[in-house]
Amino acid sequence: MVSLGGIARKLFGSSNDRRIRSYNPRVDAINALEPQMKALSDEALRAKTVEFREQLAAGKTLDDILVPAFAVAREAALRVLGLRPFDVQLIGGMILHEKSIAEMKTGEGKTLVATLPVYLNALAGKGVHVVTVNDYLATRDSALMGKIYGFLGMTTGVIVHGLDDDQRRAAYACDITYATNNELGFDYLRDNMKYERGQMVQRGHFFAIVDEVDSILVDEARTPLIISGPLDDRSDLYTTIDAFIPLLDEADYEIDEKQRSANFSEVGTEKLENLLRQAGLLKGESLYDVENVAIVHHINNALKAHKLFTRDKDYIVRNDEIVIIDEFTGRMMPGRRYSEGQHQALEAKEKVTIQPENQTLASITFQNYFRMYSKLGGMTGTASTEAEEFGNIYGLDVVEVPTNLPIQRLDEDDEVYRTVEEKYKAIIQEIKDAREKGQPVLVGTTSIEKSEYLAERLKMAGFKDFQVLNARYHEQEAYIVSQAGVPGAVTIATNMAGRGTDIQLGGNLEMRLERELAEMEPGPERDAKRDSVIAEVKKLKEQALAGGGLYVLATERHESRRIDNQLRGRSGRQGDPGRSKFFLSLQDDLMRIFGSERMDSMLQKLGLKEGEAIVHPWINKALERAQKKVEARNFDIRKNLLKYDDVLNDQRKVIFEQRIELMDSENLSEIVTDMRNEVVENLVRLNIPENAYAEQWNVAGLKAGVVEQLNLDLPIEAWAAEEGIDEKDILERLHKAADDAAADRAERFGAEIMTYVERSVLLQTLDLLWREHIVNLDHLRSVIGFRGYAQRDPLQEYKAEAFELFQALLANLRQTVTAQLMRVELVRQAADGPAPSLPAMEGHHIDGTTGEDDFGEGNGGGFMAVGVEPENRDPNDPASWGRVSRNEPCPCGSGKKYKHCHGAFEQA
Repeated sequence: MVSLGGIARKLFGSSNDRRIRSYNPRVDAINALEPQMKALSDEALRAKTVEFREQLAAGKTLDDILVPAFAVAREAALRVLGLRPFDVQLIGGMILHEKSIAEMKTGEGKTLVATLPVYLNALAGKGVHVVTVNDYLATRDSALMGKIYGFLGMTTGVIVHGLDDDQRRAAYACDITYATNNELGFDYLRDNMKYERGQMVQRGHFFAIVDEVDSILVDEARTPLIISGPLDDRSDLYTTIDAFIPLLDEADYEIDEKQRSANFSEVGTEKLENLLRQAGLLKGESLYDVENVAIVHHINNALKAHKLFTRDKDYIVRNDEIVIIDEFTGRMMPGRRYSEGQHQALEAKEKVTIQPENQTLASITFQNYFRMYSKLGGMTGTASTEAEEFGNIYGLDVVEVPTNLPIQRLDEDDEVYRTVEEKYKAIIQEIKDAREKGQPVLVGTTSIEKSEYLAERLKMAGFKDFQVLNARYHEQEAYIVSQAGVPGAVTIATNMAGRGTDIQLGGNLEMRLERELAEMEPGPERDAKRDSVIAEVKKLKEQALAGGGLYVLATERHESRRIDNQLRGRSGRQGDPGRSKFFLSLQDDLMRIFGSERMDSMLQKLGLKEGEAIVHPWINKALERAQKKVEARNFDIRKNLLKYDDVLNDQRKVIFEQRIELMDSENLSEIVTDMRNEVVENLVRLNIPENAYAEQWNVAGLKAGVVEQLNLDLPIEAWAAEEGIDEKDILERLHKAADDAAADRAERFGAEIMTYVERSVLLQTLDLLWREHIVNLDHLRSVIGFRGYAQRDPLQEYKAEAFELFQALLANLRQTVTAQLMRVELVRQAADGPAPSLPAMEGHHIDGTTGEDDFGEGNGGGFMAVGVEPENRDPNDPASWGRVSRNEPCPCGSGKKYKHCHGAFEQA
């Protein structure tokens, strides 16, 4: 029975079809301009850029000039690169311009598609960012597509790891800037830690096109970007709190070894409050008042250190250090440290030297970074399964763009085996069969371990010349991918998202020519070599076509349909034939989680013999339902994380906007005066109750507060003793005394120096308090879930307490700034000195799929960790290297990453 919706779709087409059809008139208009554009000389075509800019200045919109601008960009691409965008690529470009996601299959030319809306939007002169997943793709695409922009009179910049601030500023000043998501995020965070507007490198967030949008805005958005730095030495605090734990009885706490959690009972909480009060560490009445959130975090860590962590099982003590023991392998992991102060709690317990704790200086999620852009577009081969998330979080529609040629790939039903062993036997036999008929095979696995296991199995089966792809973000990797379409080639890969290189049948001609002709001088010999490579690739392509095209063989279902679709999409590009099939077993993770025990007993009853597989469309449907459930759960987790981060994000915006305002203001005296007035009023309010008699005033407290916060020694006792005086008189006298002292200091320093001093004190104090605030919110976040036991919504509780902490930050800012400015004494040369230097920083972004830090243990976003500068390292003397990031090139000069070279030796 056909549904009404199905009948309507047949009559009118789906909403996606209708949207695609709506672009046809503009496609026809662009095509109609083609003869006119071809008739223009190169200079006349380039002059169109100036003409378009003049039209925009005269009041036209980008939409008004879309048709001629796309026609110009298309002609430029043909003249410069020999590539003429197809009609479907024009449609993809219009979708990106309209703040949507263009879902385009692999091989449809997404990189070229982006040039059309990039050129159009760059005409506005506000800077366009093209976001890629790694440095290699950013460099490659900016060099190649930059030829088109350069031909049309536009500048192109690229941001990659290792650039200094001047290079970054120059790249952002270009019309078009290619960069990775990590570099963009880190630059934004670092800009908001600078002390002068001229030091900032970014110039705004106008329009960004995100390549592999699902990888960046979904997969990598699971974890925030973090800039951290060492905290001040707080070893006394850890030692003091550690001494409390042995004083507790078993009734004072509850341990759950299964959940690895430890909590204090009511009795234990009271006991701790008394101990903390005696030590002068408790603020307010209760341990769980919002001001004590950091202390709660520390005592919880101390309890875990004593009751959950066991010496010589979870860690060992060696050379005055706590060394973690891997629970799975039993090996020591030197250099690895527990986070959030847990390692310091263990150091206090074992009475070894307490190392400084790292503090988050700034952080942001990709969701909140990319939502800052006025316009955002994205492109990928697989986005429709995450359409709800893109719509809810980013306000982006997903539009499926038809392929230029019909897809001829055959997607076969899954083969399900009872055991993993049977599955791998079938896979190896399938690869043998494909190789015998000259069919290239791409084997997809879900993890590095599984790809290496399969590689071992292939070696045992007699295979020698196959490739294993599990390195991340490497140029060599792009070449391996490009040649995976050679007849009989076998390539094992972990994840085919964001590789940025097509698998072309017969091999990628351009990459082969680039590699094989690189060392040859121009001349007849080079030309002959070029012709022979072209002929060879053509012959290989015919062989691969005869073998059936690329065979995508997947060894497991991923928990996300999107990742499976990315793998499938590697076959059947531009109308080529191909096939794909998934091989599963009941022992695979996804099958095991979703009730394979019942299925196993059922298959045995049906008489399924060893080595036999069950193949049926119903199994595909059941797996798809299971994947949808997992996707929905993961989306809920990300949505919930974002709700918490939105609270911090609102506060982050206020602080960052305030910083820019402070840097831009030529005269800060009004802001400083307002702060001082509020401090004075607060002092009076605290010590002189409204409508109270003079005998009830806290004169001693008021005098002490005035000395501490205003640096003034005033005869407050004498004022209070005067007949008929009230709080308004006291307030006026304090205002006048504070204003006079500030005016006197300003007169002595001069207006220019005073403004410099005020700006420096304001910015540095704001930064210091903001860092403390981030730590407090982290600690609050780690314990707020317990409010759920009291039938209170943890998110609402978090919002309320985060607001209280923010109010406290602002009050503290007023007091600290006022106290400093009322005491400051400077020599005149200070105004001409350099701006305050940024603190020592490290960049971190945990990869959502592997759990590894993209920037190792210390290097990120183009800045060095605390340690030794590269030029000061002796390659032959590891002692001179200082702290080396795990993902940094090894200082010995081997060309390998540190973790695969000398870093690997340390772990052994």
